[in-house]
Amino acid sequence: MKKKKILSILLVSAMTVSMFAGCGKKQEAPAEGESSGDSKEGGITVAAIETAYGSKMWEDVCAAFTEETGVKVELITDKNLEDVIGPSMQAGDYPDVIHLATGREKALTETFIKDQNIVDITDVLSMTVPGESEKVGDKIAGGFTETSLTNPYGDGKTYLAPMFYSPCGLFYNAGLMKEKGWEMPATWDEMWELGDKAKKEGISLFTYPTTGYFDAFFYALMYSVGGPEFFDKATNYEEGIWDSEEAKTCFDIVSKLASYTEPTTPSQANDQDFTKNQQLVLDNKALFMPNGTWIVGEMAEAPRAEGFEWGMTALPAVKEGGDSYSYTWFEQAWIPGGAKNQDDAKQFVAFLYSDKACELFAGAVNAEGEPAPAIQPVLGIADTLEGDNQMFYGIYDNGAKAAMGNFAAYDSGVVGVSNREVWFDPVNSLVSGNITEEEWIEGIKKNNDQMRENLIK
Repeated sequence: MKKKKILSILLVSAMTVSMFAGCGKKQEAPAEGESSGDSKEGGITVAAIETAYGSKMWEDVCAAFTEETGVKVELITDKNLEDVIGPSMQAGDYPDVIHLATGREKALTETFIKDQNIVDITDVLSMTVPGESEKVGDKIAGGFTETSLTNPYGDGKTYLAPMFYSPCGLFYNAGLMKEKGWEMPATWDEMWELGDKAKKEGISLFTYPTTGYFDAFFYALMYSVGGPEFFDKATNYEEGIWDSEEAKTCFDIVSKLASYTEPTTPSQANDQDFTKNQQLVLDNKALFMPNGTWIVGEMAEAPRAEGFEWGMTALPAVKEGGDSYSYTWFEQAWIPGGAKNQDDAKQFVAFLYSDKACELFAGAVNAEGEPAPAIQPVLGIADTLEGDNQMFYGIYDNGAKAAMGNFAAYDSGVVGVSNREVWFDPVNSLVSGNITEEEWIEGIKKNNDQMRENLIK
């Protein structure tokens, strides 16, 4: 499943970095009319991980930055970026900007965070985007600079810039909703009312591919119930947090949703049969399922009901007027503390949110020449996209807030269980009636203290 690949971007580990010498792609991104052999005196060095998006988009963005600002850029890209820049950094020679997300095996970004060796870029948010009149902070979608993934120290400051995101939410058949004249639920009370209407027509309210898909769902739910403060306490296993009113609301919603779930879901909620649960939505046997934007490609060849149209919505608000959240995965860019050209580096980070850079990233093609759009978390970005992507990436333009982050890493070898086993896998048993809500909660409380005691610092 593509979800596993995306999830690997964000799962934070604290493994010790092991750096080996390697050969990376290294070139100076020329301004228009200049050759790549020009000197980079007075310029900056940008190091970016080469992923499925390819490296050409970075070459184009660096060239566009030079054309706009006159600041030359030496670009380093490689699939094993840590091995390429590691030796030079050990010798005290740091890139000025690094695009490398948390969650990679060598944990280079986590090591810089732990050592407090990342530059505070809060002032970048108030900078004007080079070549434009808007400020950076006014362009970035809400929530992306208010998460532990960009503000790792909890001091109200931003250290990592959010990059390339993929929103998640509840996917449904928009054609069916139009046909039935059903309105999209704005609150969970309205969701239950819709579930009762659908049941009368032989349609279940909910299904899910596997319980692993409840991570993004549950994270968004925690945000909508108690905001970032509750989310941070819960994901760091604060003592007594699962006895709070916010936690009870989360548990009650998931338990009630289990009673509205299509009955065959648990038996198919595995890595072999998960597409059968996704098919339930395409066949109008279930209304909603949690998923990510990759679902369209994953089910591209699957049969579907007449008039089927993909729809995606954020989780309903807990109460009328409350916040609605959609979880998102995203990457990060940052400035190492040892960077020698920090002012120009901040200008480059600001340029990453320019219309020009967003256009170049969105137009990325992979090594095979196939479209591989990298979408920046910028307001209005959906207007520049086509087809289903316009609707998916427009979710934050329509009032939804972005939920981000995940459970803090702990020594699973000591605790003996994973977050999925404790929080999400029991949903199968809730749906089938093999456990009660209280038994599920007790299992969480039992493991919470051990997880907190074995947090990886």
